[in-house]
Amino acid sequence: MPSPVSEISVLAQLQAEHGRKSRITMRVDNDTLAIFKARAEMSGGNYQTLMIEALRQFAQGLTLADVVRETIRKELHQVRMTAIFGRQLTKGTR
Repeated sequence: MPSPVSEISVLAQLQAEHGRKSRITMRVDNDTLAIFKARAEMSGGNYQTLMIEALRQFAQGLTLADVVRETIRKELHQVRMTAIFGRQLTKGTR
């Protein structure tokens, strides 16, 4: 049974009503964090976004093989379209 609204902190209530994200605190091994930070630096993104995507993929039951397969499929599509139209298509164009 869910707790009554009066027992929910104001921040948690606002997040539930207006946001799609919740602030959490979790401990991560230093080596794991270093890997995410290094990958983020190489890609020009941020490590929090990479961690969220990894958690999302895990929660959806995606394996590394699934992610690699989808990436290869997208890249092959891009190569085929470039071969057909003779130019590089912008990301998201199909």
